[in-house]
Amino acid sequence: MEELLERLIEECRPYTSLGKTADYIPELAKKSPEALGVYVIGSEGRHSWAGDCRQSFTLQSMVKPILLLQALLDNGAETVQSKVGVEATGKPFDAINAGERTLDSRHINPMVNMGAIVMCTLIHGDSYEERFQRLLALTGQLVGDSQVSIDQAVYLSEKNHGSKNRALAYLLKSCGILEGDVEEVLDCYFRACSIQVDCRGLAHMGAVLANRGRLPDSNQRVFPAPLARYVNAILMTCGMYDGSGEFAIRVGIPAKSGVSGGIMAVVPTRMGIGIYSPALDHKGNSVAGIQLLEKLSRELYLSIF
Repeated sequence: MEELLERLIEECRPYTSLGKTADYIPELAKKSPEALGVYVIGSEGRHSWAGDCRQSFTLQSMVKPILLLQALLDNGAETVQSKVGVEATGKPFDAINAGERTLDSRHINPMVNMGAIVMCTLIHGDSYEERFQRLLALTGQLVGDSQVSIDQAVYLSEKNHGSKNRALAYLLKSCGILEGDVEEVLDCYFRACSIQVDCRGLAHMGAVLANRGRLPDSNQRVFPAPLARYVNAILMTCGMYDGSGEFAIRVGIPAKSGVSGGIMAVVPTRMGIGIYSPALDHKGNSVAGIQLLEKLSRELYLSIF
């Protein structure tokens, strides 16, 4: 596996020149666009890696499946689906999905910004500090790092340049979909997006989802198996922004990308994969990361289709 990963890293590194870092969040624009790393954790517990897999970065939208899991654990699927739909929007992740009629919860899903902001309101706790700490604890379990923390510089950058997300949140509030104080909800969301990981952490999260809620090394259960099915299904249809359909054809596995350049991928019953390459395409997905995943999927017959 190591030889394969090293070869794919070298084959895909030229693709980093075809994208650019997310400059609308100033701290993300500082990352080296040439970086490319991959980490794989198999269902049998074997770890393999190559490239710049030890570089740290923030979860960004890759926190959305964790927000969804926490909301499901706290409320159940029926309540969650009453607040946010499951259908792909076919629009950019930060699109304002509103027309002449009032915004309906069925118009959004948990993998776009509007849906993720709503998920923050479904986390149980007496305060948003308590809610965030519970989310951070679940994140630590999923990424295999009990000391997981936020990148303060990225958090402040997100908060100071988050006008689009504020517009989305206030639209949700005006349509009666978002409850509570908008700024408190947004602060929780900005902090969640700023949680630091590396490729190993993403692969660990993918492995837990691949193992239907069990940790890859100890087999300890983190969440019920039906929730893994729920999350993986939404990742398959909505996880790669408005490029999810093309990704399903090219790669064929559940995955979630983030504008930091990470991709967390799930191969059910087989492995979790973490990739980092911050040069993005126009949809916000890692250019070299998708190329690497496509090649890996072909080499190892990973597609679920």
